[in-house]
Amino acid sequence: MLNIYTVCYKNLLRKKLRSSLTIIGVGLSAWVLASLMGFNKGYEASLNRDIDNMGFQVVLTAKGCPYEAATLMLKGGTSLRYMKEEVMQTVAANPEVESMTPMLMQAIFDPNKGEEGGMSAYLGVDPASYPKMKTYLEFKQGGWFKNPEAYEAVLGYEAAELEQREVGDMLLIPEKEVELKVVGILKRTGTQDDGTIFIPVKAVQKIFGRSGELTGLGIKVKKDANIGQLEQKLYELPDVQVVSLAQVKQTIMNLVSTAKVMVLSIAVIAVIIAMVGVINTILMSVFERYQEIGILKSIGAMPEDIFKLIWIETFILCLLGGMLGAVMAFGLSQLTEVLIRQLLPYSPTGSLILLDSSLVLTTLVAVLLIGLLSGLYPAWKAARVRPLESIRSEMS
Repeated sequence: MLNIYTVCYKNLLRKKLRSSLTIIGVGLSAWVLASLMGFNKGYEASLNRDIDNMGFQVVLTAKGCPYEAATLMLKGGTSLRYMKEEVMQTVAANPEVESMTPMLMQAIFDPNKGEEGGMSAYLGVDPASYPKMKTYLEFKQGGWFKNPEAYEAVLGYEAAELEQREVGDMLLIPEKEVELKVVGILKRTGTQDDGTIFIPVKAVQKIFGRSGELTGLGIKVKKDANIGQLEQKLYELPDVQVVSLAQVKQTIMNLVSTAKVMVLSIAVIAVIIAMVGVINTILMSVFERYQEIGILKSIGAMPEDIFKLIWIETFILCLLGGMLGAVMAFGLSQLTEVLIRQLLPYSPTGSLILLDSSLVLTTLVAVLLIGLLSGLYPAWKAARVRPLESIRSEMS
């Protein structure tokens, strides 16, 4: 004896192509929805991880254009301003400060870089404090320099490939005619560090004639300290500029939120289109089985039985479509991430889409709920079929 679920399944098989297209439509909408929610989680997690990897929450730079400060902080720069090294003592006196690391960025035109030459970025860092803040940096060869005044260099992964240097080789700084011994090569990080050449900060000050000067001071704040309160104190210092990574993050997230609204609108439209397809498929099925439904009612089927029959067919379509969408979300997550990175070239490193079982389950439940709502009208239409009218239509 056939149960109602078998009957519903066989009814959907009558029009295999139409049912398949409907399932694919639901699956695509579920894929978009799951990927969007995964992007919401992944982007923020990647951004937080990138900021945490910087090791400091506040950057102090010489007063000037805030865009120059952001460039120095994130990418390095050539039009640099300088502040006195003594500012470290003033900053260290604040109880909110856990640790600091001085930085001196310099850039020189290298005629041997590429076909037409290019800029080489040198970042002077303190070998005692900088590695402690940049704990995510790992070495492919060698290690950090030990002497803060040594003429030694640690090369980022891409810088080492471009310069074609290994540990033990000598590296010439153009214009200065100074050679540095390569003592370490970093593994690839996917950040601006890959293209940077690290040198002891005291050595950079001596080589470039910047004694007692810095371009940046990275400040790590104590875990329970009030960052806003510290920033207010730093704003009062003369000739310096405060760049808060929390503010940078908030600005980026505000921009991304705008993009999320647009993408969410597209996802909602995709879901609505898919649900219209479900309604169309079920309604067409009801109209094609008009006489059949009338006969079922004439032999004793109640309106609620017909309603249940049509509603279960809708449930099966949405369930299969939701499962297809879940498989697509997991299977095509890498492709989806590549597409997102094409649209957002300055996106953070790491995975931009985080998918887990709870997220996929939420997507599946959402698709099923919307699908069942879509099936209400077709099921109600079928339940209202009058046996006599359906038989007369068949005879005519």
